[in-house]
Amino acid sequence: MEADSKYHQDDEKSLVEKLQSVIDIMPPEGVTLAQIRDLIGREGVMLLIAFLTIVFLVPVSIPGVSTVFGGAILVLSLSRLLRRPLWLPARLERRVVSSEKLSAAMDRGMKWVRRLERISSPGRLPSFASGKVMSGLNNAGLILGAILLMAPFGLIPFSNTLPAVAILFFAIGILQRDGGCTLLGHLMNIATIVYFGVLIGGGAVALQKLWQQITA
Repeated sequence: MEADSKYHQDDEKSLVEKLQSVIDIMPPEGVTLAQIRDLIGREGVMLLIAFLTIVFLVPVSIPGVSTVFGGAILVLSLSRLLRRPLWLPARLERRVVSSEKLSAAMDRGMKWVRRLERISSPGRLPSFASGKVMSGLNNAGLILGAILLMAPFGLIPFSNTLPAVAILFFAIGILQRDGGCTLLGHLMNIATIVYFGVLIGGGAVALQKLWQQITA
């Protein structure tokens, strides 16, 4: 009876409460993705994906983390698309991340999770949250967000934040069946691509001008 009671209490928690409870019990000496996955427990893929985005909700993220967490989100998104059990490559599972740095970044990131969860409305625009076609599109959006998160622009402000917000919108939308959030996830992916296009275009122009100066 006690286990059943705890089960229902966990189900009644909000997304923010579930994520915060995982942050609070992270080992102080460092944490691996395998440990994070075990701390998440039975909640599954989408809660784990939401957890892995939190560190990127600040303008500049911890160097190197985007590759590890972005890679994990990509694998998890693919496993969801292919309807496979929760799985991570051993190389990613064993990667240790500083709990001190992770906790500090996540404390700042959780402020944004709270704001995003407030605008969520379970059951809104159901046609964008359910159905075979939209489920496939939303899973594809998750995969695209993970790929954008892994782009080598980590030291540039908002380059990790924009795709992380997109992924978090997808996670909230899928967990709460909120089509409004999944739609915002797709829009944030588009905004990220535009932002990266501006960065690449601006860099190309700057290199061209530098080359002209050198060869003048």
